[in-house]
Amino acid sequence: MSALRAVGAELRKTVTLPAALVAVAVTALGSLGITLLNALNVRSAIRSGQLASVGYTSPVEAVFSAAPLGTVGAVILGVVAISSEYTANSPDAGGGRQVTATLTATPRRVVVLAAKAVTVVLLVAATAAVTIPACLALARLVVGDAAATPDDAGDTLARALGAALYWTLTALIALAITVLTRSGIVPLIVFTANSTLVSVPLLLTKLTSLAYWLPDLAGMRLFARDTWGMFEDALDPLTGGLVMSAWTVGLLAVCAVVFTRRDA
Repeated sequence: MSALRAVGAELRKTVTLPAALVAVAVTALGSLGITLLNALNVRSAIRSGQLASVGYTSPVEAVFSAAPLGTVGAVILGVVAISSEYTANSPDAGGGRQVTATLTATPRRVVVLAAKAVTVVLLVAATAAVTIPACLALARLVVGDAAATPDDAGDTLARALGAALYWTLTALIALAITVLTRSGIVPLIVFTANSTLVSVPLLLTKLTSLAYWLPDLAGMRLFARDTWGMFEDALDPLTGGLVMSAWTVGLLAVCAVVFTRRDA
C-alpha cells in the first residue's frame, strides 16, 4: 500500500472512532465554554471598574487562557489513533486486535506509523482551524467595545497559529508515548491531569529553571504572553517552539524504532 493510500485508510479509520469525535467535541466545546466564562469575567470587571479582579482585559487573552484545555482533545486524538490498534475485538469478531489486520495490509511499519502521525496532524489542525477563530469571535462579541485596548492583529494571528501548533505537537507526543506503552490508559491519565489539574513541569520550575525546557512549558510560549506571570522566565516563543518540536521529533524517532522492531 502506498503512503498516500495508507494516510487515507488511517484517516477513515480514525474519524469513525467514537473517541475521536469525543476528542473534537472536547477541544471545540471545552475551549468555547472556557472562553465564554473568561470573556464574561473580563466584561464584568471592565464595566464595574474592578480591573484588579482579572489578570487581563483583552478578549484575545480570554481566548488563549482557554487554549490549554484544547490539548485534552488533542491528546485523546493522539492516543486513540494508535491505542485502538491494540484493543481486542469482541469474541464474536474473533477477539483479535486491529494491529494485525493493519500490518497485513501495510507491512511496512514505518509507513503505518507515519500515516497515523499525518492523520493526527490533519485532524488536530482542522479542529484548531475551526475552534480558535470561533473562540476569538465569541470573546470579541461578549467583551465588545468594553475592551481596554485594541488587539494587535499580527500578534493574534501568530498566537493562533502557535496554539494550533502546540495542540498538534502535544497530540504527536501523546501518540509516541502510546506506541511505547501500547496502552492508552497511562498517556490519557498523565496528559489529561497535567493539562487540567496540575502541571508537573510547572511545579518543577520552583526547583530548577531547566523545567522550562520540558516540552509543554517550552511550547506554552507559542501562545502565552507576559500577562501569564507564571511564564515570565520561560523561553521566548521561537526557542520554545523549536524545543517542543525537537522533543516531538525525538520521541517519534524512538517510538518508530520500537514499533518496527518489537512484536505486534
